[in-house]
Amino acid sequence: MTMSKTGDAKSRELIQTVSQISNGLMNEVSKVIIGKQENLRRVTIGILSNGNMLIEDFPGLAKTLMANTFSSALGCKFKRVQFTPDLLPADVMGTYMYDQQAGEFKLRPGPLFTNLLLADEINRAPPKTQAALLEAMEEKQVTIEGITHKLPAPFITMATQNPIEQEGTYPLPEAQLDRFLFNIVVDYPDGEEEREIIRRVTSPGEGEVKALMSAEEILQLQEIVKRVPVGDHVIDFAADIARATRPNSGEAPEFVKEMVGWGAGPRAGIALVSAAKAHAVMRGRFHATTGDVAAVAHPVLRHRVLTTFNAEASGVTSDSIVKMLLEHLKPKEDIKI
Repeated sequence: MTMSKTGDAKSRELIQTVSQISNGLMNEVSKVIIGKQENLRRVTIGILSNGNMLIEDFPGLAKTLMANTFSSALGCKFKRVQFTPDLLPADVMGTYMYDQQAGEFKLRPGPLFTNLLLADEINRAPPKTQAALLEAMEEKQVTIEGITHKLPAPFITMATQNPIEQEGTYPLPEAQLDRFLFNIVVDYPDGEEEREIIRRVTSPGEGEVKALMSAEEILQLQEIVKRVPVGDHVIDFAADIARATRPNSGEAPEFVKEMVGWGAGPRAGIALVSAAKAHAVMRGRFHATTGDVAAVAHPVLRHRVLTTFNAEASGVTSDSIVKMLLEHLKPKEDIKI
């Protein structure tokens, strides 16, 4: 069924509005966060896609400030949890406490009951506490004492982990890693950015961020992104990439069979298309292309592709595999992020 000219014009106008709002969000956050434009764009894509994000960085690279600033610009609730080895599931989800005046047990909500959750150093918490996040991240709900509670909408988790310090940590299982839409790697600022950070932090006054929208408006933007049409060839391309990462698949190239121990599951294809839609909208387009899929492939796949020991010893990373796959499959439309 073809879209009428009137409907097409309304769709274009709607997408242009969403594009302006999302890019305005990035600009607002940039008042506080210096540099990191690519990462700010990816966080914005994650929010538009209603996806959870895993951020790998070193201490002191403003991950808490970035999450807090985004929540301020989004006009939504923000909570931060420092994950430690003694953190219990109840510390995150909440628990029932007896109210003597009411004569009944009442829920004392934990920090999960928010819109944007920063799970700081998530790999320092024991597996039982990590698992408490699984239901929240996937189903947007938690079960406490056998009673299911819906979390506020939207609910997005931004989790961090240090890629260097592994002592005393509990590596995230593949099932939990797969719940993250993006794995965003934050690097050190360049020389000019670092000088600007020093200049701004040691000067009086701070950049003020104003709320550009509300939680309800975020949900509306996410719904618009969901409605972005995707051609069959784009879905085929996303599925081909995901299937090509699996070393036991007949569609995997030889370098994958030699250097990959574990490939991406079906959620990877879903994540590629969802993020591609948001990427297209940010560019002011009401259709996603294979170029959009390629543009988001690295943050979508880097935590879903596990290289072999020999590959790691040779310096081959999951990002290297994704780059070779994109060169092997060649998207029809060339769009850079």
